[in-house]
Amino acid sequence: MPPAHSPAPLSRRSFVRRSLETALAAAAFPAFPAIAQSSATLLGQGDFRYRVVPEWGVLGPQTPLKNCHGMVCDREGHLILLTDHTANNVVVYDKRGKLVHKWGTSFPGAHGLSLVPEGAAEVLFITDLQTHRVVKTTLSGQILQEWRWPEATGKYSKEADYKPSWTLHLPDGGFFVLDGYGRDYISRYGANGALEGIFGGAEGGIVHWGPHGGMIENPAEGEPTLLIAMSDQQCLLRLSQQGKILQRLELPGGNPRQIRSRGAHSFVAHLGDNWPKDRNARGFVSVLDARLRVVSNIGGSPPVYDDSGVLAGMRHEGETFMHPHDLAIDGEESLYVAQFASGQTPPVKLERV
Repeated sequence: MPPAHSPAPLSRRSFVRRSLETALAAAAFPAFPAIAQSSATLLGQGDFRYRVVPEWGVLGPQTPLKNCHGMVCDREGHLILLTDHTANNVVVYDKRGKLVHKWGTSFPGAHGLSLVPEGAAEVLFITDLQTHRVVKTTLSGQILQEWRWPEATGKYSKEADYKPSWTLHLPDGGFFVLDGYGRDYISRYGANGALEGIFGGAEGGIVHWGPHGGMIENPAEGEPTLLIAMSDQQCLLRLSQQGKILQRLELPGGNPRQIRSRGAHSFVAHLGDNWPKDRNARGFVSVLDARLRVVSNIGGSPPVYDDSGVLAGMRHEGETFMHPHDLAIDGEESLYVAQFASGQTPPVKLERV
């Protein structure tokens, strides 16, 4: 016996119309990677294992994402995503993946996103590869200040050579700009926003393609240092504030695009294993301990070190990710992974197990 209120049979016209609507919806929203749909699969090793939250952050065609580049978590627990779609460069989610608000139409080359405390407030620093600038904004999108190419340094013959990828911020308000897509220089600015110097580049031992993202390290003793994600060089570089190379950490098989820290651990988003040689490689996320040894690869092969401490080549496993570019960490230690060239999919949320 059919259940009560069973739907009436579809007419041929209704069937065709509904089929067309379904096909259009599928075209607008590419399917998520197969493993990302399942919350049963555990990713990572040791103490850092995670479960995917299926379909987190799906917003609809009225909020297009294009390439997801930067992601941060503010004091309110909102997840702020930077995309290079000029319908809405900045998309703000709550932890459930629902839209809070969105803004931004003037960043066609939106790339790096930094969240910086300023007293009781927080501000954003956005780098744009196409407009060759760094922009400081409020969380709601008001532009407070911007910096163009460092012409006065004499390192650039034209503005188009300068393509800033990310900013790194000191506790005193000063900051560094990484020219990761231009000439691989690192410019330093004081807390007042004035240019104070420049280092790196080929003559400073910074190989192209090199300084993509990174973070400031604040040791208990001594001055802060820069830890740089060197993308295609498959390594991290620790630099002094004057540009001296202090340490090189090899991450064979990876392609580190950004580093985020939580407590004694650092999290590295790898765009793709052995990228750019293999542009079909999906990538993964590494967790590093205080000694910068890999202790877990989320969506990747288990880390293996030989007796001399050399890390074996890493690779992705499964299909959870597609080109991780940045990540954010919330108060519950969940990860939110923003991905580049991933078929316009939203960030992947992973809950720690």
